[in-house]
Amino acid sequence: MNEILDELRWRGLIAQSTDLAALEEALSSGPVTYYCGFDPTGPSLHHGHLVQLVLLRHLQQAGHRAIALVGGATGMIGDPRMSGERTMNTKDVVAEWTERLKAQVSRFLDFDGDNPALLVNNLDWTAPLSAIDFLREIGKHYRLGTMLAKDTVARRLASEDGISFTEFSYQILQGMDYLELYRRYGCTLQTGGNDQWGNLLSGVDLIHKVEGKSAHVLTTPLITKADGTKFGKTEGGAVWLAPDMMSPYAFYQFWLNAADADAIDWLKTFTFLSRVEIEELAEQTRAAPKARAAQRSLAREVTALVHGPDATDRVEAASAALFGSGDLQALDAATLTDAVAELPRGGITPGESTAVDALVATGLEKGRKAARRVIESGGAYLNNVKVADADAPIAAADLLAGNLALVRRGRKSLAVASAAADSAGEHTAPPA
Repeated sequence: MNEILDELRWRGLIAQSTDLAALEEALSSGPVTYYCGFDPTGPSLHHGHLVQLVLLRHLQQAGHRAIALVGGATGMIGDPRMSGERTMNTKDVVAEWTERLKAQVSRFLDFDGDNPALLVNNLDWTAPLSAIDFLREIGKHYRLGTMLAKDTVARRLASEDGISFTEFSYQILQGMDYLELYRRYGCTLQTGGNDQWGNLLSGVDLIHKVEGKSAHVLTTPLITKADGTKFGKTEGGAVWLAPDMMSPYAFYQFWLNAADADAIDWLKTFTFLSRVEIEELAEQTRAAPKARAAQRSLAREVTALVHGPDATDRVEAASAALFGSGDLQALDAATLTDAVAELPRGGITPGESTAVDALVATGLEKGRKAARRVIESGGAYLNNVKVADADAPIAAADLLAGNLALVRRGRKSLAVASAAADSAGEHTAPPA
């Protein structure tokens, strides 16, 4: 087995290949030019795309030439889903999302040095092509029987909604991309998720018909959880890579909350830690599961990969500070706001409101008497400092960045008291 293929197999990054033996020979014979496409059907890439970006990086580090394609053309259509037509976005929106995805993809590959990656947009060769030229030069090589047999197409045809000619044509456009990259750069390998198998084969068949040459496809398995539930769904939706759609803190917490059964597999799939390092983490997790060594390493590595080391340092500091093992005062407003985004909150007035008010306003206690009791028993904290005086007002100097104060009852019941006006539906400060 070729060394890079053996590594990818161990990491769980290989599902199917058109001819694994032939691909192994090609990878062993010299640098192979390969590509993966990313369609701007949304404003951000997500965890599914992250698998492909990691795969691209592994192959580049092994000496092969990477091409990342952002689909400014195919993104206007979108690949067919199992049910229902996609809502088409305006050209301006697709153009904006294309630029966002370019910036995201650029973080993962090396575009300098002796083996620089390429970043391309399929709109560059699709836009100048007339409909007649497209049908004559590309469409003539496709047979309807083959196209209709594609799994997604067949299911859509059998559904009440059917499938439009627009989405039906997507596989031709993707095949044309592979042919174009083959002609321009000698690209002979395309990667993608296993659910894209039919679309990926389109380019292999087209290259064979037009150029008489062989090309390869390599797919990754769909990532699942050990308990059978769907991977990558949070309360807010998908695990987005864009920080304005999922904060680095929330991103970090997603990986930190991985189950023991998933953490080691995800370390293989989503990080570049070595086999020795991952095996050591697996042993630590078996010996001391409560320490969550694998989860902490997973969260740190993936967050650093996506958001950078500096952002990772900030969210780790925030995560520790929230539960008393770090310095809350050292957190910047953005990081602190992200860290407390999911906590209950209520309003306070600096100089007037007390810890009793804060406990009631945030909903940690239902009434003032109960709040006083918890303070008197030593169970209330303001910014991780035990509250000694129930009647002492919370001063402006007591507030953290962003005019916030962290209120805690007991060890784990957290809430946020804010001196600023918040959204509708929050608790309001009771009369002092």
